[in-house]
Amino acid sequence: MTRETDLDQDAAQRRRELARTLTDAGVDASGWLDAVRTVPRHLFVPGFYLPANERDAGGLPLWEPVTADGDPARWLTAAYSDTTLITQFDGEEPDWKDPAVRHGGAPTSSSTLPSLVVRMWADADVCPGHNVLEIGTGSGYSTALACAYIGSDNVTSIEVDAHRLNQAATALNSGGYTPTLAVADGLYGYWPEAPFDRIVAACSFRTVPPALVAQTRPGGKVLLTLSGWLYGYARVLLTVAEDGTAEGPLLNGTVSFMSARTHAAPAFGNPAHWAADMPEDTGEARHAPERITAATTEAFHLRFLAQSAVPSAQLTTLGNRTYLIDTVTGSAAVLTPHGSGWRVRQKGPVRLWERIEAVIDVYDQAGKPPPAAFRLHVDNSGQRLTHDRLPDLVLP
Repeated sequence: MTRETDLDQDAAQRRRELARTLTDAGVDASGWLDAVRTVPRHLFVPGFYLPANERDAGGLPLWEPVTADGDPARWLTAAYSDTTLITQFDGEEPDWKDPAVRHGGAPTSSSTLPSLVVRMWADADVCPGHNVLEIGTGSGYSTALACAYIGSDNVTSIEVDAHRLNQAATALNSGGYTPTLAVADGLYGYWPEAPFDRIVAACSFRTVPPALVAQTRPGGKVLLTLSGWLYGYARVLLTVAEDGTAEGPLLNGTVSFMSARTHAAPAFGNPAHWAADMPEDTGEARHAPERITAATTEAFHLRFLAQSAVPSAQLTTLGNRTYLIDTVTGSAAVLTPHGSGWRVRQKGPVRLWERIEAVIDVYDQAGKPPPAAFRLHVDNSGQRLTHDRLPDLVLP
């Protein structure tokens, strides 16, 4: 009993410190910060992975398992840090009683960093009295924050992974939170509890799922992240009209979420195989690949815009080469450094790099507008991104 009391007291102090950290970082949402001070995040993350400071012999990143039993001090400190905690790779559920170091892999479930969770709820303008759908229960922590602020009876949360949902449900119930939970694919929302005043997705979609617009009341809002196979991301806040259409701005910032599993990119094989029968003739690239790959806010945004021109293309690097690979059309492009510039070879029916360069050109000519200068329109004819000085970009 003493140990539990000490843990509870320590956790309560860390929650207060976390709320101050979020305040100092500019998070301005008093009701949600009150929830941060209340919800015990450690209940929702009994085990997670943290990145090691080195890679393995094959160059893969190492991920170290952290649990309450294995390293209680490190576990509690990380649980109340403003950090995303990876809880699953490649859809494989770890054995947290005997966890092993992870070599590489793609994260498929996590507890999102608290500042982003709070920002998502606040950006969606979620208020007491709203009927809310959360897509992607994950660990259940963000669900608990919503329950603490607007009441469990107003929260529905769905998760495609039954095992993850079961673990989240156990943690939620142990904390006294009783939202409506269901195993469901976020692509189709959740009709039994519709209509909703707010829908907030903790995963990304290639386009706005029509079911989410259909399940939102007129005047209600949908907040989600759009992404594509180039891993360009943009958050959008849509307001649904009486006629069932939806419109809203992109939001500034560099936020990314894991893809909805049904929207994940397909495997493309060995890049060298795609380049094997490339034509020998090459041309000078007018733009360097860093325009969309650099670790900058501009490149983050531009990569999202570029993928609208090549919606089924993927990008990877091998050595000093940059590859664009399109498994749908069979097209490919390879960019190779040449002097102070880049040479490009392309094949297939779609000239992938030419299309991307055309987007970069008009983006530059328009003065490099930020995300908030764009608006997304969703109706029965499709989805298009508009800007006063740019041609419409049609999403796939």
